[in-house]
Amino acid sequence: MPELPEVEALAQHLRERTVGRAVTRVEVAAISALKTFRPAPTELRGATVTGVARHGKWLDLAVDSPTAGTLHLVWHLARAGWLRWYDALPERPARPGRSPIALRVGFDDGTGFDLTEAGTRKRLAVHVVPDPADVPQIASLGVEPLSEEFTPERLGELLAARNQQVKGLLRDQGTIAGIGNAYSDEILLVARTSPFAPTRSYDAARTAALHEAIRAVLTEAVATASGRPAAELKDAKRRGMRVHGRTGEPCPGWDGTPCGDTVHEVSFADSSLQYCPTCQTGGRPLADRRMSRLLR
Repeated sequence: MPELPEVEALAQHLRERTVGRAVTRVEVAAISALKTFRPAPTELRGATVTGVARHGKWLDLAVDSPTAGTLHLVWHLARAGWLRWYDALPERPARPGRSPIALRVGFDDGTGFDLTEAGTRKRLAVHVVPDPADVPQIASLGVEPLSEEFTPERLGELLAARNQQVKGLLRDQGTIAGIGNAYSDEILLVARTSPFAPTRSYDAARTAALHEAIRAVLTEAVATASGRPAAELKDAKRRGMRVHGRTGEPCPGWDGTPCGDTVHEVSFADSSLQYCPTCQTGGRPLADRRMSRLLR
């Protein structure tokens, strides 16, 4: 799933290529992806792009329509969605069917993009709204972790608000916006903390270390993704991971010095997390429900 760094890079990519351009094509190929019906997507045709923003993991293309005023094409790529950019958009229209294309948008210079989604579980969400806050999931987003508002004190308040596993708090979009499964694994490695650590166990020193890890991991990832074409972002993300998706490989260490241990995994019904016992749990492997069932 694209997370804050990749979505920020996509916003930058679109901002550089679309602001000032007129929308000439809007073709909905997967009606299940469209979550609003008024204003209609056709209202975007003839509108001029005025800006591109990111809200957590949501992308927001703002336009000025001569007939409808300010509108926002807002979308969430979910787990299997992506943006495919074209310097020369195919002339053939996007048709409903077996194609992964959910939405096609074209501009007056012949460029454009498709929103695509692989697999059978369709979760990509597209909204056309007068205000991004009209999308409930955006209105309920938590603090942006790279904003000035995200201080160690603010993080401390969030940790203390209710007792839960720290991995869950980092992924809760209503608490901190933009962090998902992959970057929470990376943050917890750098912070040298267990993904299952209770949030109310954090004192001031541990909170400061976690805050520093959040800022450092995300800042580094945003810098790595910045300026890359959309087609390269997925591979760049994978290459940059220290532990996420690297089960069984040597741990590179929380500070870049290999610790001698290997990356371990805990599996769930539809996801998994990766961590290093030496760096994060005092050398103790965490219980994996999948292995526990096999050992009974």
